Amino acid sequence: MKSPLLTLPGAVPAEGVDEGVAAHYGDLFREQRALADGTGFVDLSHRGVVTVTGPERLGWLHLLLTQHVSDLPPGQATEALILSTHGHIEHALYLVDDGETVWAHVEPGTQNALIGYLESMKFFYRVEVADRTADVAVVHLPAGSITEVPEGVAVRETPYGRELFLPRGELESFAEKAGPPAGLLAHEALRVEQQRPRLGFETDHRTIPHELGWIGGAVHLQKGCYRGQETVARVQNLGKPPRRLVFLHLDGSEVHLPVPGTEIRLADDGPDGRKIGFVTTSVRHHELGPVALALVKRNVPVDARLIAGDTAAAQETVVEP
Repeated sequence: MKSPLLTLPGAVPAEGVDEGVAAHYGDLFREQRALADGTGFVDLSHRGVVTVTGPERLGWLHLLLTQHVSDLPPGQATEALILSTHGHIEHALYLVDDGETVWAHVEPGTQNALIGYLESMKFFYRVEVADRTADVAVVHLPAGSITEVPEGVAVRETPYGRELFLPRGELESFAEKAGPPAGLLAHEALRVEQQRPRLGFETDHRTIPHELGWIGGAVHLQKGCYRGQETVARVQNLGKPPRRLVFLHLDGSEVHLPVPGTEIRLADDGPDGRKIGFVTTSVRHHELGPVALALVKRNVPVDARLIAGDTAAAQETVVEP
């Protein structure tokens, strides 16, 4: 999906998984500051949109997701995961129910696999699953925004702002009223500041929810009956995850950011030391400077000085060891 907002002045297309929307509109730090001040919007129309309808939708989803959704009130936003049989994260869903339909947005390009799994689990339940990506666009309004939401649009209200499920045909007219646009790079910079993981960025094929701090927010510990629940319970009650998410303050004198996948080592061991983790997302923040999220081994001391490639890094704990 190529967004029509790529024709706006200054728009520079994003690449990789975020292809199809703008990375920025000419001034990354101005766009970050606008979002932090509660103005403007972010075009997330490349994200997948999936709906579930039918009288048994919440009870059915409750059996499949890591989140407790059987009694989800209309309008209450939540997050949920779908795990493999071994407890590894396969999908992350950002949900809201409007009283008749569960709306979810997911990472770009993951909706087909998600729908395939959901369809395989329908059995005799009275539910209908649909891919709405072609006709519905996700738009982010930052916390504090006073932009008016069009009538009849499903909205996820979160501490970080509102996410609108907007008819795709209304995207351009909405942009004219919503204030200055901000690109994906500004949105990502604030996500990293908020220490929020993202599927496919902070995850790999063996990531479990405990490593990223998704316990509580996306995983409800007082429910069972979902795939991978045994691993979640075992790690929660009997052990610790092998890795943990950290927030890194990077050396600001370096010209280049360490790219995702850059190996992390203890600074005292130098660049030839043992690998203890890797960078997952790195950004330039308008106030904090260069920062990153990373996964490191659980037993890395919380006060250890690190290096990401050749870049010195000081860590903040996101997930306790």
